[in-house]
Amino acid sequence: MESKVALVTGSGQGIGKAIALRLAKDGFAVAVVDYNAETARQVADEITQQGGKAVALRADVSDREQVFAAVEQAQQQLGGFDVIVNNAGVAPTTLIEDITPEIVDKVYNINVKGVIWGIQAAVKAFKALGHGGKIINASSQAGHVGNPELAVYSSSKFAVRGLTQTAARDLAPLGITVNAYCPGIVKTPMWDEIDRQVSAAAGQPPGYGTAEFAKRITLGRLSEPEDVAACVSFLAGPDSDYMTGQALLIDGGMVFS
Repeated sequence: MESKVALVTGSGQGIGKAIALRLAKDGFAVAVVDYNAETARQVADEITQQGGKAVALRADVSDREQVFAAVEQAQQQLGGFDVIVNNAGVAPTTLIEDITPEIVDKVYNINVKGVIWGIQAAVKAFKALGHGGKIINASSQAGHVGNPELAVYSSSKFAVRGLTQTAARDLAPLGITVNAYCPGIVKTPMWDEIDRQVSAAAGQPPGYGTAEFAKRITLGRLSEPEDVAACVSFLAGPDSDYMTGQALLIDGGMVFS
């Protein structure tokens, strides 16, 4: 897999960072893409210090032109393009009656449109290179079962599952597989913010939201980012070549489907 190139959006921290590090360990050259150029650079530096190959690229995934530019830069700087992981996302808590147009636009622009732009940019690159590839999208266990106080986020992740299934059917003739991974509660800065908001809304101290959600985890512990990265490693590698259109739950047993 030494010649393979993967691009991971939102990989400056959290799950995305763990995915970038794992794919580098698997032998991929990795384009670390994030809205925060500094954190992207730090992750790319960590990969190169460990003997891997990586470049840091800044992009706002809600901007189609920026996503296409990042894919083109990755292809040029790393010498190919084989896998895209559309990982970037946001997850504000939203009581139904408090949802605003601004919240909907922000979440859907990043979580849904960002995936669409990533799919399109990857297809363009695969066609130019004359081969198929792998598209891997971030859904969520909240994309299988609606989560309380996460109406906009959950609906955006249901949308990603629909996009994944449709793209898998449409792109199969090109030798492109499209799958998704669906994390549960993962120890990341994003989850810390969700916990803060949910706990505050309930009039409880930080940690309350996590404890309430964690009651639903069959394996009895919160996920580490590396747990999710292992699932993405499988989807990015050859062992998943005969899989497409799937949304794999990697949530410790929160949802059974």
